[in-house]
Amino acid sequence: MTAAFLDDPKTLVSTDWLAAHLKDPDLRVLDASWHMPDAGRNAQAEYAQAHIPGARFFDIDDISDARSALPHMAPPPEKFISRMRAMGVGDGHQVVVYDSTGLFSAARVWWTFRLMGKMDIAVLDGGLPKWQAEGREIEDMPPMVRDRHITVSRQAGLVKDVTQVAHASKLGEAEIIDARSAPRFRGEVAEPRPGLRSGHIPGAKNVPFGEVLNADGTMKDPAALKAVFEAAGVNLGKPAITTCGSGITASVLALALERVGHRNWSVYDGSWAEWGMYDDLKVAKG
Repeated sequence: MTAAFLDDPKTLVSTDWLAAHLKDPDLRVLDASWHMPDAGRNAQAEYAQAHIPGARFFDIDDISDARSALPHMAPPPEKFISRMRAMGVGDGHQVVVYDSTGLFSAARVWWTFRLMGKMDIAVLDGGLPKWQAEGREIEDMPPMVRDRHITVSRQAGLVKDVTQVAHASKLGEAEIIDARSAPRFRGEVAEPRPGLRSGHIPGAKNVPFGEVLNADGTMKDPAALKAVFEAAGVNLGKPAITTCGSGITASVLALALERVGHRNWSVYDGSWAEWGMYDDLKVAKG
């Protein structure tokens, strides 16, 4: 795959692309690293020690809906606006978002920007590990931030709630694609969040998010991505709803769908953290 084809400032850009554009006045880089609660890692502390020059830290747990008991649900537009203005991210900016895993939580922020109607955002393919492996510059200085006006237009079609997902599951009108590991999907192991049932949404297909990635944490090319979805039994001609444990890796699948040219997708924001909590919602196993 040629570099020209890989680099799409609305989905995914390479480390070469970012290095070439790092000094652009209207580029904004975001570190969106996030780790599972049991990982024993502090993403913000790691950011303070080393980040791509000029990067701001996007706190997924903070920039969320504080009114919800569910983890890091999408923020209300007014909260997103206030946080982005304070970070100096606004209209006319090209945003590149990365994480310290490779390609993991950055996709969640890509989706959040898309949800707010902001299209000029790309995920850094391979993230901080690839950037550092190539010996590229990092720093520990906080960036100079100037307030920037930002307008949003929430794209309601990019998110689904539990009622909509239950309806889609019952009628089979959309492909529900679960990004969790196969043992979790099949209900063979306990969920990492206490109090949740094991299993999956009836009718869902399983595409563990790691299957859309290469060994180095970069995303597979569109032809390989299409093959992954089709091997899992996903009909790419139908609308797609992606889901996972709490909406993080569901966004990786959303990015993968966008890369293969599938435009009719949405993310189930509550994901299994919500579905697995309610006894009146059916659960499938196996």
